[in-house]
Amino acid sequence: MPEAPKNTAEIDEMKNNNIKALEFIEDVTTNAEEVQKRVLFEILSRSAHVEYLQRHGLDGHTDRETFKKVMPVITYEDLQPDINRIANGDTSPIISAHPISEFLTSSGTSGGERKLMPTIEEELQRRSLLYSLLMPVMNQYVPGLDKGKGMYFLFIKSEAKTPGGLVARPVLTSYYKSSYFKERPFDPYTNYTSPNETILCQDSYQSMYSQMLCGLYQNNQVLRVGAVFASGFIRAIRFLQKHWTLLCNDIRTGTIDIQITDPSVREAVLKILKPDPELADFIETECSRESWKGIITRLWPNTKYVDVIVTGSMSQYIPILDYYSNGLPLVCTMYASSECYFGLNLKPLSKPSEVSYTIIPTMAYFEFLPIEKNNGVTNNSISVPNSLNEKEQQELVDLVDVKLGQEYELVVTTYAGLYRYRVGDVLRVAGFKNNAPQFNFICRKNVVLSIDSDKTDEVELQNAVENAVNHLIPFDASLVEYTSYADTSTIPGHYVLYWELRHDGATIIPPSVFEDCCLTIEESLNSVYRQGRVSDKSIGPLEIKIVETGSFDKLMDYAISRGASINQYKTPRCVKFAPIVELLNSRVLSNYFSPKCPKWVPGLKEWYNQN
Repeated sequence: MPEAPKNTAEIDEMKNNNIKALEFIEDVTTNAEEVQKRVLFEILSRSAHVEYLQRHGLDGHTDRETFKKVMPVITYEDLQPDINRIANGDTSPIISAHPISEFLTSSGTSGGERKLMPTIEEELQRRSLLYSLLMPVMNQYVPGLDKGKGMYFLFIKSEAKTPGGLVARPVLTSYYKSSYFKERPFDPYTNYTSPNETILCQDSYQSMYSQMLCGLYQNNQVLRVGAVFASGFIRAIRFLQKHWTLLCNDIRTGTIDIQITDPSVREAVLKILKPDPELADFIETECSRESWKGIITRLWPNTKYVDVIVTGSMSQYIPILDYYSNGLPLVCTMYASSECYFGLNLKPLSKPSEVSYTIIPTMAYFEFLPIEKNNGVTNNSISVPNSLNEKEQQELVDLVDVKLGQEYELVVTTYAGLYRYRVGDVLRVAGFKNNAPQFNFICRKNVVLSIDSDKTDEVELQNAVENAVNHLIPFDASLVEYTSYADTSTIPGHYVLYWELRHDGATIIPPSVFEDCCLTIEESLNSVYRQGRVSDKSIGPLEIKIVETGSFDKLMDYAISRGASINQYKTPRCVKFAPIVELLNSRVLSNYFSPKCPKWVPGLKEWYNQN
């Protein structure tokens, strides 16, 4: 772990670094247009001879006008043939003048498999830069954070190797395993209760247990708590509910449970842990209470805020976070993805519904595709066409030219070889920091269901349901209508499908058939969902609820009573509005769960098919 500063000079240096960071933000947001021009010039000049740019006729030009005229706006599917060549071992400069160092596996999918985002070594510097800006911003709003620690639940995930030998892994796993994280100098924002060894432990149970143990033992030093996503932090609290007796025993005796077998984890934890019966009694008393309301402020009394992402689909977890934390501020610090790190929240104590992220213009070259208001906004999922005509390509605007209140899809050109790439995030301009826009994150385009990092779109859900209803054919039964719901009242959350059936056969459909339907749906969903079920345990078994005949007519009646047009009404494929969920739940005849986990292995299917 990084050591705390030992003298006044080190503390002064830390303060100076904070000042420099704030000055940097001020400078790049004031000069956003000049910075963006420079970024595009740097990217295009150093990659002038790469195959991808040559193929599209850029011919060494580095000016914005030519770039926009000849380079197409693309999706992952357009780039996939080049990605596959790199994954299979082609080391020629296909998309980047710098060697592709690894692939970052996106939580978005293509053809049911994770997308592979190319990256280069220097991108780690850019990501580290953004992390270094977080604490100086936070310090302006919550002083004194250098006097304690953060209890953050951070985990690495499975990684695979491409046929060409490149590592493919999630962006945070890449960062946590890098020297930028493991050998980081002391910074109050990265002074965690969890030793590196507990974060880098491959076994999710051992990692969670040891991180929770260290967090409990150092409870009075904890000034902030968090995880990457709200769902991950809630899983940690639920883990504590299940295992607090074991954890108390370890604190009472100064030992670590025998289920924690990783030697490096045991050694790192036992350096911290000493017998503390008084603390064990305190934790036992609090965890034994009937209500867990405010458990965070009860066990970690000096906590000032909860640092988790609660924008987008994570907003569904806000009520339970408020319950556990007694309404502590929920702080979303930064906006990033596998494709690129984008920006940060300069007003971290704003309400979750008002969070806006300021794009840092040095991170990449940014463009924005305007989204028309009549594009069909349903259930917080915006449907955006995948292919753009020539006129739509010309409508893209630059970072400094976006309009207040307008919604856009984000398009990036990165140092690592993405050119005019559609990220798939829908953003709304909320304001400006100097000349750099600030955005509310609205949603991922076309996504209807999400529990954790999974993203299931309507087409994928439809295909999965079609596969499942084949189990009903022998019973002369068919699916009349369906919808879905992301149920986060359970931990972990799980997908619920409401099915209305027509059953003409005389034979009763046995429960095992519906369980087979559940499993078939799960087997048909993307690899991110299946990893969440199998490896990360971040998603619970899928549930099918059979509803009474006429339930979806009632749903339509309800929508029409609230002003929907009877001519334009169509059944929503996902529901979130509480009265609609209550209506459907009131008409449930029976329910069934997936009997086991779907199949999943790290990496892409075709990599294994080659062996």
